Amino acid sequence: MTTLTVSGTGTMVADRPVLPASVPGLHLRHRAGGFVAHITASEFAFSTVRGLTVSALTAYGAGQATADTAEWLVSELLGNAVRACGDHVPLVVEVYVTGRTVQVNVHDPAADLLPHRSAVAMDSDNAESGRGLGLLDMLAPGWDVVSSPVGKQIRCQIDAR
Repeated sequence: MTTLTVSGTGTMVADRPVLPASVPGLHLRHRAGGFVAHITASEFAFSTVRGLTVSALTAYGAGQATADTAEWLVSELLGNAVRACGDHVPLVVEVYVTGRTVQVNVHDPAADLLPHRSAVAMDSDNAESGRGLGLLDMLAPGWDVVSSPVGKQIRCQIDAR
């Protein structure tokens, strides 16, 4: 954690987690209650963002279960973006606490490729994929997709308890 002060006043503003240094394919910035990650899809970037999701949210007061749920949401949305857009796609991930909720947003450049549900039953023992949007519905009811300057943004909100 880093303590920030207002320049010249000595007044504490906030404690916030230290972000990993930016490297090619991973650019991180603080935002109120969380972080923004500009990434190129890769195992390294995904792993870093998933870990940071948990540590940043708990640092900003979200409970462990909420942070774990947000980590799952980030992982699912990143995986969906790669399936839709291909390897090495540029993505923007926002994760932050807003009062009593946690917001998870993932931007990708494919405005025309909207999420769609498969015909796989949630309780199917034989299916290897296709349950993600059903789980998203259960964990973040009311999630939505909106146009964004870089394509589309999928937004999820969960309780911060």
